[in-house]
Amino acid sequence: MDTQSDCMRPAAAIEIASPIIVVHGEEYMRDSSHALVPVGKVDVIDKLMDEEVRKIIAYARDLSAQVARFKKHCVEDVSSFQALVDQEYGAKIGGKKGNVTLTSFDGTLKVTLKMADLLEFGPELQSAKKLVDECLTEWAAGSSENLRAIVQRAFQVDKEGKVNRAELFMLLRVAIEDERWQRAMDAIRDSIRVVGSKAYFHFQERATADDEWSTISIHMAKA
Repeated sequence: MDTQSDCMRPAAAIEIASPIIVVHGEEYMRDSSHALVPVGKVDVIDKLMDEEVRKIIAYARDLSAQVARFKKHCVEDVSSFQALVDQEYGAKIGGKKGNVTLTSFDGTLKVTLKMADLLEFGPELQSAKKLVDECLTEWAAGSSENLRAIVQRAFQVDKEGKVNRAELFMLLRVAIEDERWQRAMDAIRDSIRVVGSKAYFHFQERATADDEWSTISIHMAKA
């Protein structure tokens, strides 16, 4: 396996795209309303902020590309190692859905690959919502406030038109004997479509095999 990935090589100098537009020999900068403003008319602070933003975004794009390449190499390396094990021993080291954990010989380093299903929900979900609403309306005061809250969150659509998967699955675990409720849960199950999968990596390390694991963070929010 080739362990020398592109993202491990020294980074080249980051080029910052110039915002200057030359028209008939005159320099302009385009503002947010698409108008061309002579450079001499642009406030100094606005120029400095524009330069700073472009510099940061250039580095962010480069880092994003490095992370994408790193993930690609990780998937290829783990897959190659899995194929080697299969060939050598005729047995897989991975678990359900391709999940696999690799650990260094001294037990201080660990790489975990998890495959998560990408789900969509079909039109059956709307039928489930109607049945659940019927149940809650009929049960009225007798229904739990907690159950009502779960139902409200489960069927709430976010700005991207996606429902709350975690709350929907929580709803499926609620044991209610009402026939309409059972039909609603069946409709939710029937609405689930697996449209693909996505690989997630988890990197961990520790000083000795007896210590607690600590995560090597690559997520910006957790860095």
